[in-house]
Parts: sequence; C-alpha cells; structure tokens
Amino acid sequence: MSKIDFSDVVVATATMAVVMGVVMKILETKTRDRKLHTILNYAWLGMILFSMLINSAGYETSYSTIICLTVLYAVQRSKGFPPARMLSIAFVPAAIVYLINDIFLLLTPNFFKDNRDYFDTARGFAFMWVIGFTIYAQRQAKRDKVMRDKAEAERRIIEAKKQELEFQVAERTAELRKQKESLEEALEELKTTQNQLIQAEKMASLGELTAGIAHEIQNPLNFVNNFSEVSVELCQELQEELDKEDFDKTYIAEILSDISQNQQKITHHGQRAASIVRGMLQHSRTSNGQKELTDINALADEYLRLSYHGLRAKDKTFNADFKTDLDTNLPKIEVIPQDFGRVLLNLFNNAFYAVSKRNSVGETVETGHALSLQTQYKPTVSISTQQSDNQIIIKIIDNGTGMPESIKTKIFQPFFTTKPTGQGTGLGLSLSYDIITKGHGGTLEVESVEGEGTTFIIKLPHI
Repeated sequence: MSKIDFSDVVVATATMAVVMGVVMKILETKTRDRKLHTILNYAWLGMILFSMLINSAGYETSYSTIICLTVLYAVQRSKGFPPARMLSIAFVPAAIVYLINDIFLLLTPNFFKDNRDYFDTARGFAFMWVIGFTIYAQRQAKRDKVMRDKAEAERRIIEAKKQELEFQVAERTAELRKQKESLEEALEELKTTQNQLIQAEKMASLGELTAGIAHEIQNPLNFVNNFSEVSVELCQELQEELDKEDFDKTYIAEILSDISQNQQKITHHGQRAASIVRGMLQHSRTSNGQKELTDINALADEYLRLSYHGLRAKDKTFNADFKTDLDTNLPKIEVIPQDFGRVLLNLFNNAFYAVSKRNSVGETVETGHALSLQTQYKPTVSISTQQSDNQIIIKIIDNGTGMPESIKTKIFQPFFTTKPTGQGTGLGLSLSYDIITKGHGGTLEVESVEGEGTTFIIKLPHI
C-alpha cells in the first residue's frame, strides 16, 4: 500500500468546499432544494475519502473530475432553473477534458507522460473556462435573483392589493346586500301602505256613496210614509162612512180611488228605494272582474245623483246644479259595473268639489269698466253620453276652478292630489285611469282651462 499524500487530500477537500459553496449560492439550493443543499454541503467529506482511497491504491488521478461530475449532478437536479444552464456550459467541457485526462493516465501512463504538456495545457484551458463561465454564471444568478426578488415584491404588492380589493368588494357586497334587504323591506312596507291607501280610497268612496244613498233613499221613504199615513186616514174615513146607514156610494168610490192611487205611489217609491239599495249593494260588493251588459245612461244618472246627495249630506251649505245630456239610443255595453261605478263616482265627486271650491272662494269678473263680486255664478256639473263610430263617449263637465297645464300632466299619477291634507289620498284618479285603460281597454282624458272648468272624457270601445 502506498503512502497517502495528505497535501493532495487537503487541496482536493478545500477545492471541493469552495466550488460547492459557489455552486450552492448560484443554484440557491438552501431555499430551492434542501436535499441537494445537504448533499453538496457535505461533499467535501466524500472528497476526503475518495482522495485517500486513490492515493492509498497508488493511483494518480485528477480530483477535478470528481468536482465537475458533482457539479453536473447538481445542475441536473436543478434543471429548469436559469443559472443551472450557465453552470452546465461552464462544467461540461471541463468534465470531458478532465475525464479524458484520467482515462489516458490510467490506461496508457507512458503515452500520458510523453504528452503530459498537452494534457496540462488542456487542463489549464478547462480550468480557465470553468472560472470564466462560473463568474459569469454567478453574475447572471445575481441579476436573476434581483429580478426575481423584484417580481416577488411586485407579486406581493399585487397580492396585497388583491386581498385589499377582495376585502373592499366583500365589504361593499355586504353593504349592498344590507341596502338591498333594507330596500326590499321598504318596498314591502310601501306595498302594504299602498294597499292600505287603496283600501282607504275605496272605503272613502263607499262612504261618500253611502251618504248619497242615505240622502237619496230618504225621498222615496218620505213619499212612502206620507202616502201610507194618508191611506190610513182614508181607510178611517171609509170605515166611518160605511158605519152610516145611508152611506154615500159615490164618496166611498172616491175614497177607494184615492187609496188605490196612494198604493200605486207607495209601490213606485218603494221600488225606487229598493233600486237604490241594490245599487249600494252592488257598489259595496268586491268586484268579481266579470263584465256585464250595462246601461251606461242609467248608471251615470244614478251615480250623479248619489254623488250630489253624498256631498249634500256632508255639507248642508253645499248647493249645485247637475244636468244630463244622455243619448237615448246609446246601446248597452259590457263593463264591470262596480268598477265603472267607482270611476263615475270619483269623477262626479271631483267635479262637485271643484265647483264648490270656486263657489266658496268667489271671484271677480269684469263688468263694463269696473270689477265687481260675481253673483251670477252657478256651480254646475253635467254629464253627456254619445256613440261615435265604434266608441261610447262619456263626458263629465264642470265649471269649477279648472287646472293649469302643470297639474294636468300629473293628475293621473298615484298619490298626486290638489286637495288639502286629509281630504284626498291621490289615488282616486290613478285607480280610475287604470280601471278605464287596463280594465276596459278605453281611454281617460282631461281638458281644462284654469278658472273656467274641467272636462273628463271617457272613451270605451264598442263593436
């Protein structure tokens, strides 16, 4: 066994440690590949054992070959990492040169000795090649690391921004969800309130109708009571005449004739009262949405009177004329009586309200060259019906306060009203418009001149 040259062992070990340190730094094995980092970190131990083994066997070999092969192993494990490519360029030629050198040294020692200068020159060039490209690889690795660090910093900033934006989006989404829930609650409350207001409008309409009916029904009831009382008195006179021995047959006949006429009048006014009651029941009944052949003239005349007497029942000082101009040849048309009656009642109530307001406020008119308080104004509401082509036209006309253009454009909007607080919900005309246009396929229009009066025009299709 040959003596071990420890100087070669020390040089080999030191060279291995330095080269592996540079390679680990370039390849960033500490953060990228912990297993490879451990292998390279302890490669100097393997180099000691290998050098001692070769020396003890009496062989002369280049430890540079082992270093190159170890580096190439590390490069292969780091394939895909940019600095690894430059290290492979640096160490592959050197590994080939050192490997050829060792093969010739081992197999043909004499040839190697005769040409040692060439081999030494080749190893020198290989060494310089390794040094040059390793330095270049180290610089490139630094540049790459700076770029990667910059990219990582930008990525972290972007990630932080992303998280911040996600947080803001989540926060905004929660806020929008809360607002949505709040709006849904408000909408639900609004629908409930709207339904309550619609019901209140219907009840107000029913109340005005009831008041009109109560006043209207009083007339036939008064006739019934009066003729009943007269009939009772006539019956008493008849009985007294019959108790006489020499009763007058002519007188008895006159009494019986008067009683018969009274009974006819009682029947007539009783039927009138029954008709009014039926109208009240029909109006108070919930609409079933079924259209019926209806006499528009009769319906209009009845609701005109009921509206007037309803206002008279509420305000004893109110007084106005009402007129009708009804087409006697008007055919019956299919409408929903309860709904259409509400429309007429609402329009009549508005018309009477307008003439009442103008009458209570008073106005001045020009008489010659002087202004004097108007005393000739007669509040009047009238209705006319006519058939034109394939339409039934109904006009409700008043000579009340009228309205400006700014109000005319809004009167069919829900909740818009010109009446004082507490006297109107602003739903009457809106509901009337929907009943005529949506429920009956007609139109509801308004013509008005401020200070002179208003005309509502209902047009219903009729084939």
